[in-house]
Amino acid sequence: MAQSVHTSLLVIGGAEDKAGRATVLRRFVRLAGGRKARIVVIPTASSLAQEALETYAGVFGRLGAAQVVAVDPASRRDAGSEALVQAIEHATGVFMTGGNQLKLSQRLVGTPLADAVSRAHARGAVVAGTSAGASIMSRFMISLGADGVTPRQRTGQLTSGLGLLPDVIVDQHFDQRARYGRLMSMVAGSPNLLGMGIDEDTAAEIRDGRNLTVLGTGAVFIVDARTAVSNIAEARRHAPLLISGAVVHSLPTGTTFDLHTAQLIGFVEKRPDLRIKAASEEPADTG
Repeated sequence: MAQSVHTSLLVIGGAEDKAGRATVLRRFVRLAGGRKARIVVIPTASSLAQEALETYAGVFGRLGAAQVVAVDPASRRDAGSEALVQAIEHATGVFMTGGNQLKLSQRLVGTPLADAVSRAHARGAVVAGTSAGASIMSRFMISLGADGVTPRQRTGQLTSGLGLLPDVIVDQHFDQRARYGRLMSMVAGSPNLLGMGIDEDTAAEIRDGRNLTVLGTGAVFIVDARTAVSNIAEARRHAPLLISGAVVHSLPTGTTFDLHTAQLIGFVEKRPDLRIKAASEEPADTG
């Protein structure tokens, strides 16, 4: 009998700890095989791709990964390169950095390289992304949008993503950039999709496309608007939206959650090391 394959995604809200305990990145290396890990870093979203690559290669090496290589297509044509595809085919872990998710969408989605990432995920390699690299895991990702607490009409834009997490819209830097409003407005317009907002230095580990576990120093925010009432079809541009009856879940580290039923599975109290970061500690990006 063939052994069943379990899939893993690590969806990171950005600005994850790289110098201290590196809880989130340490988990990624462990999921990728620890000292046997063969990791591919895709720094394409970043405006400082080489710097991002060097940073993550250093961290993953310090955490024990056996091999770290880069895959950075300069164009959609490059994303058809057999050499780049083969690098993904041999990886046990794929990591997409932060930056501009539109660059990722333009260069990856619908290409042989994106297909290779999907195959890697399906065969059991862990696929992780931080900030922009987290957004693109959705089938439909937030590519532009205004920050703020109040949901408003037409304050966001959805673009095609990789589809590794098909029934969820992901937003990142969630608490730090006050993105509650734009996530709420996105799910009001697509109530069949769950909204997932992830704080910085926090990750949603998703197993088999369903079971979510939270780790890191922040929280994961889930919005379920499937039975909500909204005026999004009639509201004027930039007007505050009516969204009544949405169910929200704030999930700190130690929480497990079922994405299919949108229900809490369990919670184990944990005491993460809380970090207060200055804005200057992390390079700015549009994610």
